[in-house]
Formats: sequence, structure tokens, C-alpha cells
Amino acid sequence: MSEPRILIANRGEIAVRVIRTCREMGIPTIAVYSDADREALHVEMADDAFHIGPASPVESYLNVARILEAAQKGRATMVHPGYGFLAENADFARRIGEAGMTFIGPSPESMEMMGDKIEARRAAERAGAPVVPGTQEPVGVDEAVAGADQIGFPMLVKAAFGGGGKGMRLVRGDQELQAAVEGSAREAGAYFGRPEVYLERYIERAHHVEAQILADAYGHYSFLGERDCTLQRRHQKLLEESPSPVVDDALRTKIGEAALAIARAAKYTNAGTIEFLVDEAGRFYFIEMNTRLQVEHPVTEFVAGLDLVRLQILVALDEPVELAPDLRGHAIECRINAEDPYRDFLPGPGLITDYRPPQGPFVRVDAGVEAGRAVAGEYDSLFAKLIVWGEDREQARRRVLRALDEFEVDGIPTTIPIHQWIADTEEFRLGKIHTRWVEEALASAPLEPPADGQRRRRPDRSTAGGAASAGSASPGPARIVVELNGRRIPVAIWDDARQPPPPPASSSHGHAATAAGDVIAAPMQGTILQVVVEPGEQVTAGDTLCILEAMKMENHIVATRDGTVAEVAVSKGDVVETGQALVVIEEGGE
Repeated sequence: MSEPRILIANRGEIAVRVIRTCREMGIPTIAVYSDADREALHVEMADDAFHIGPASPVESYLNVARILEAAQKGRATMVHPGYGFLAENADFARRIGEAGMTFIGPSPESMEMMGDKIEARRAAERAGAPVVPGTQEPVGVDEAVAGADQIGFPMLVKAAFGGGGKGMRLVRGDQELQAAVEGSAREAGAYFGRPEVYLERYIERAHHVEAQILADAYGHYSFLGERDCTLQRRHQKLLEESPSPVVDDALRTKIGEAALAIARAAKYTNAGTIEFLVDEAGRFYFIEMNTRLQVEHPVTEFVAGLDLVRLQILVALDEPVELAPDLRGHAIECRINAEDPYRDFLPGPGLITDYRPPQGPFVRVDAGVEAGRAVAGEYDSLFAKLIVWGEDREQARRRVLRALDEFEVDGIPTTIPIHQWIADTEEFRLGKIHTRWVEEALASAPLEPPADGQRRRRPDRSTAGGAASAGSASPGPARIVVELNGRRIPVAIWDDARQPPPPPASSSHGHAATAAGDVIAAPMQGTILQVVVEPGEQVTAGDTLCILEAMKMENHIVATRDGTVAEVAVSKGDVVETGQALVVIEEGGE
């Protein structure tokens, strides 16, 4: 093989992370970028970079032909897919091989087997692993009704292809089933190009535990420990840790053996993750396999002392890799997203005006941004990850709180406050959590912005400090340090142009009253996926009016009061700007 040159078919923090390992290995890198990413950090860091199309992922990062063209222009010999986009697309991997390049990941055949979650369940059963009960084939609405009788409620409707919580709905009764199947199929089709869905029993109060494996072409299969990904909201992971607080040595051995048996059954090579649920009795069940690097892979790197991207590249270079790591200590990762936890996690893309990541012993930040760069609204809201290591879980917990306290981001809202809250709760300290714990806890006691004078010493200034929230151009406060009687005190100064936005009036994220009625406006830039109402229709406060997709999230825009729909200003497929009128509701009607 000629000297390697790696094209990274991705963007953001994972592209930056891969570039750094390649630099250490002396391997040149090639970035790709859309119109929205011309000024992105990964483009600047790579040795070469090629434009691949408009901001829309379908026309750029999901466009196989344009990525292959960029790879040929850049004389790439290998392609790293990162995660998301085309990372689990077997056809993409196959076309990389047909073009004479090496795909850094499993074979297309293994991807097809394990990427199809229904076939993956069959493979796990053949390997002798326990599997959550579910349907054996994809289902439509009619089949779902029949399947529900066999599986029972509660259950999940899940995308048969893809991951990341997309195309997944929790269903607790017959009345929710049709909407869940249709919504999951629509979301799965939009994100993965495959609308097939299946049903799976929902295990209450479970821990989500996944096993990291690595396999080479010489029959070496290595188990690199487990990660706990239980802390989730709407099936999106918030915080991950390794090892899991509910896995002892005996259970770890069983999970590792099951994971390796499944990998062998799939004839798997390269890095992969086998995902399980662990119930309250300590029983574990296979749910799916991710045939790629995971977002949370750094916690495994910390406890195992390994660079998983480097190992991926070595396996792809056909080198033997046999590992038996001495897992040590405890690591925690917080996903830092451009979302406002004080406003129902409303996405908030925009320009980062100030950015100061935490430092110190055993603190790592993987980020695709820095001060003066923007978080694009066209893609996932994740822009950074904070990872810490400690000698034990309590030291890691205290270290992550310290690091979160130092993490400063201005110009956009972030999820830093929710991580501070989680890590400081008794339930997290004791490990007494489950996959629905965050949602249940927030439903009973919503996160409240700290009052003036009660903020942390180093707050997340984009939210707790009152700086710009989603769709706002507010520059944030002016900051000075005052010295009084030998004491230096940091002070935030607000003027009229810098005032923080008021909290939203409703879950529709605000509205404006006019002579014609209440105008329901777009809370952020996005695309209209569905319009639910028509002019003249009666609505009740809380009814969904339309569904707006922004930053890979479906946002239900709801009525702020009872009334009559006077005007619908948008249609399915429209791209809307922040503050643009969507629906007008008049008082009264029949």
C-alpha cells in the first residue's frame, strides 16, 4: 500500500479528533466541507480540504458521489467516516473499496448484518446472547397493532437502520401507536434513507450499558470494557461513564463474553459497540450494535489508556492488534450541545463570541469550535465534549463539576447547566438512575435559571449569565473585575442592548400578539417537516400546529391558547428563519 492519506467524511468535533490522531501518526488528512462549514475548525486543521456542496446534508455530507470526488482529488488512500452521516452505510463502504481506497471500519457485509437491527437481533440469538423481545420483521401500522398484542405495552418503535435515538418512539398504549409508527418511519427515512421500523419491548428503569470491542483481520477479538449511557433525554444521550456503576466483575465478564460472541458471529473487524440493557435484577439484554466509533468513545480511551482512532487505522492498515488492557479508574463524558435547558432544550445555533474550555489534570475537551466560530443550524447541536478521569467514580464526579464550572461559552445557549445539575444530584452520586430518570426528574421539577447573585463563580454565561439564547443576536454582558477593599470581584454589566431574553410564554417558545391574533413564530431556523392544522380549524392550547426540524431535532410548535387558526403561513418543506410567522390564532370561533 502507498503512503496513507486519510479523508475524513465528517465534520465538527469528530473530524478534529481524527485529524489530531493522524497528525501524531504522521498521516496527512483531507477534510470535506459544505457551504455552512467554510470557516469550520476541521477545515482549517486538515492538510487539504474540498468543498462538497450546499449546507443541506443530503447535498453534501450524505452525497457519496461528491465525497468520492473529493477523495480522488485529494489522492486519499483511506476514508474515516467518523459517526453519523455515512458512518454505518454499507453501500458507502463498498464504493470506497471499489474506488481503490480502504474504508476505516468493518466490512460492508458486517455493516449490513449488524446495521439492520432486526438481522442483528437474529445474529445475537444465534450467538447465544439474551435479546429483548420484539418483532422479527419491519412493521407498518397494521402489523404494529398485531405485534403489540404479542409484545405488550410499554414498547418502543425503533428505526431498523441507523442510530443515535433517531426514529425511536416510546408507546404506552394503543392510542399512541399509529402516530408513533408514522413519526418513527418519517424520521428514519429523513436521517437514514430507510423508513423501516420494528417493535421492541420497553424495559422500565433500565441501565443502558454498551461494550466496546475491537477486532482485527487475524482473529483477535478484544473486549475493552463497558460504558454506561443511561442518562438520556428523548433517547439522546447526555452523559456517559466508564465503568458502569451497576456492573460488577461477574456481570462485566458475562457482557464481554456476549459482546465478543456477537462480533464473531458477524465476522466483524475494526471498532464496534454492542449495546445492552441491564434491568433492576441485573439481567442484561442485547438491543443493537453500532458498527462505528461512538460519540462516547473517549471514556473508554481514558480507562483503557488507548487511542481508539489509532487502533482503527492500524486495523485498516492490516496490522495485527491484540489487546488485553488493564482498565483503571473512572471516566465521565458530558455532551455539550447548543441547546437551552431552561427553554425545553430549544436548539440555539449561532456565533460563539467567547470560548474558554477547562484545563487541569485529567481533563480533556474534544471540540469542533473556538471563539469566533459558529455552530451551524443545519447539523447536530453537539459542538464539544468534556471528558474527565479520576481514580474512582467520586473523584471523577467532583472533577467534572469543577471542569463544568470553568467551562465558558458565550453567544449561544449550552447544556452545561443540565450537566452541573445531574452531577450534583444524590441519584447520580449513588448510581440510582435509569433511562427515563432525567425526563421524570425534570417533569417534576423543571430546571430553573439561577437568580441574580446566586450564580456559580464561573457560570455558563450563555444561559445562567443571560447571554444570547436561540435566535437572539444579543452580545451578552460586558464583563469587568472590580477591586474593593483588597477583594477582586467579577461583575457582569447589562445595558438595554445586552438584556437577556425573557423566559418563553409557552412550550411553543414564545409568541407575539397582534390585532389579527397571536402569531406563532419559528423559535429557530429550520425546515417545516409537517403542517398539522388548516385555516378555520379549532385548536386548544398545547395542540401541535406544525413540526419544525432544526439541528437534527423535531420540534413540535404548539398553540399558545384556545382559538381558531386564522392563517397558516408555511408549507411542508419550507425553510424558515428565526422569528418568522408560522401560524396565526384568533380568539373565539365556533
